[in-house]
Amino acid sequence: MPALPEKDQQILASHAGLVHAVVQTCHNRDLMPQLEQLLKLSEENGWNQLVASIRRIVGGQRDINLLQNLDEEDRVITEAILRGLQNPETLPDLSATPDPEHAAPGLASMVAAARHGNVEALKALADMAIQMRNAGGDMARLASALSQMEQGEDDVEKLSREMSPAGLKLVETILEELKKT
Repeated sequence: MPALPEKDQQILASHAGLVHAVVQTCHNRDLMPQLEQLLKLSEENGWNQLVASIRRIVGGQRDINLLQNLDEEDRVITEAILRGLQNPETLPDLSATPDPEHAAPGLASMVAAARHGNVEALKALADMAIQMRNAGGDMARLASALSQMEQGEDDVEKLSREMSPAGLKLVETILEELKKT
């Protein structure tokens, strides 16, 4: 099987646990209560289209129609679930960690959408900010920077204050991506 594009690999590194949980539940219905909790949390975080697709997979649907109306990230996750059901060797590595620099385009597009009043983007950023603040360190500082970017701030020094060199680089990359949108 050919390697997935880097962006798809990053998406799957972030969502490997969900992909595995769905595939395992399809093979073992006793796991449905745990998956149901995960799906409920996903819906609360605005992943309604993805959850609807997953529910159809768990219900037995396996055709291409599952991919209709999904954004790129949801499509990548759904395709990985379908591949994993056919061949478990294709499941994403649970120990893989996403490269933060690859998150920059997605974060920039969310900030840009939030700047234009997109309610889903605003909610997603707010939800991420809570998780980032709980993580502490650069992640907490990034949560603050994203909030400031949403308000139009683009001063790298102000946004990356007290961040590590890796955090600074991420902020710079997000700002570069924002300029492209």
